[in-house]
Amino acid sequence: MKKPLLQSVLVLLLALVAGSAVAQITPKAYAPENLRTLSVQDQTRVISLEYSEQSRGRRIPDDQLRFYLDQVNRSNWTFSRIKQDIAQSLGGGNGGWNPNPPSNGNTILCESKSGDARRCTPPWRGQSRLVRQLSNSRCEEGATWSSQDGLITVWKGCRGEFAQGNATGGTIRCESNDGRGRTCRTPWSGHSRLTRQLSNAACVEGRSWQSQRGQVYVGNGCRAEFAPRVGSGGGSSNYSVTCSSEDNRRKTCAYDPRQGRPILLQQISNTSCREGYSWGYTGTQVWVDRGCRGRFGPR
Repeated sequence: MKKPLLQSVLVLLLALVAGSAVAQITPKAYAPENLRTLSVQDQTRVISLEYSEQSRGRRIPDDQLRFYLDQVNRSNWTFSRIKQDIAQSLGGGNGGWNPNPPSNGNTILCESKSGDARRCTPPWRGQSRLVRQLSNSRCEEGATWSSQDGLITVWKGCRGEFAQGNATGGTIRCESNDGRGRTCRTPWSGHSRLTRQLSNAACVEGRSWQSQRGQVYVGNGCRAEFAPRVGSGGGSSNYSVTCSSEDNRRKTCAYDPRQGRPILLQQISNTSCREGYSWGYTGTQVWVDRGCRGRFGPR
């Protein structure tokens, strides 16, 4: 009676030791919620470990890992969000991860891998617009991506997040890269106005950008976002305030807050007007600095 009991105890001890060894071989993917506090190498490690744990030892696909790294560093996805998405990809009815999912109910991811052309079918009809570039390769409409009715095409390494084009409002981005001129079609039929300058190079209407009905032209390095011009398919208010920073000094100008939060309607100076850097809004005043001269008004 004693010998079988001793053998049972030894078997139990061996099992406990083996379990401990396995736990040491396969570490848990503990990580902070904000993965951006980690290096890319550590982000890769914890995401790969989490996938391995949930999939019982499988290796995460390269495109899925790349997608998660993009979402962490560009869209501030948390570790919990990634864990949830991994669980859905492993247990979803589609049998695996969908490399072309909507990031929310209104956008879709479309990627050109290895420079090859890729066509994606969005869940809406009509034109699409780029809302976020995810690749290091440039996403430029007409050069690396295009939109037709019910179809998005990307190539030359462009990976981006796209949304439905807005035929009545919203904004579009038009960029003069490497100083070259470019014409962008607008989803509205009237003239356009500059709403946000994205480049260090000055965007001056009549010099580095101009508007025609249904299109915007940019040149000389101007990169900016544009919206329908007031009274031309856009809003109805004609209220605006012109404010000028003379001799690069800070200047404040009264602004009626009842009109709504101001945006840059037109840059008048050669010096760049960038919100938060050379102009801003304090509730009842618009301020300009560093040589910015512009016309401000409601969106």
